Amino acid sequence: MTDGAAIAGPDGALRCPWALSTEDYVAYHDEEWGRPVHGDDALFERLSLEAFQSGLSWITILRRRPGFRKAFADFRIAKVATFTDEDRARLLLDEGIIRNRAKIDATLANARALAEWTPGTLDDLIWSHAPKPGPAPKTTGDVPAVTPESTALSKALKKQGLRFVGPTTAYALMQACGLVNDHLETCVTRSAP
Repeated sequence: MTDGAAIAGPDGALRCPWALSTEDYVAYHDEEWGRPVHGDDALFERLSLEAFQSGLSWITILRRRPGFRKAFADFRIAKVATFTDEDRARLLLDEGIIRNRAKIDATLANARALAEWTPGTLDDLIWSHAPKPGPAPKTTGDVPAVTPESTALSKALKKQGLRFVGPTTAYALMQACGLVNDHLETCVTRSAP
């Protein structure tokens, strides 16, 4: 099929191979993945969704993202931090999300912890771990799953009491939120604004 190099999509443009594995990925790849994300609530959403993705395919989460947003009050930290035991019970029955007890509990606990932080602290903490830009990956084999920076970010988040934030999850967050640009060298989106 591919050696991990960028491949041409239906429009003829070269893209990262994963972006063409399903139609739902094309817009996400072209318009979101790798674009800088700022703001505590926006980063809390991405952090939470990456945690829910752990052990699953990202497409499972992407397709349920509207359900997650509805269930978790659009990931507004201040709102999720007030969720009660009744809200937790509702989430465990919500077919629009992944009903994993540990991941739901981690999301609620993380919101409560983050609600105590000064606004902007989560954004500052995450972005302080952005590595210096390196060479563009030529194939998917050049893209790591974990880096020293993602390991350091994971440790920093855990030190502040956050859960489900291992080094792999932290690196996926870094990729999704534009801290690193892992679009392949010849990908049409590599140099997109």
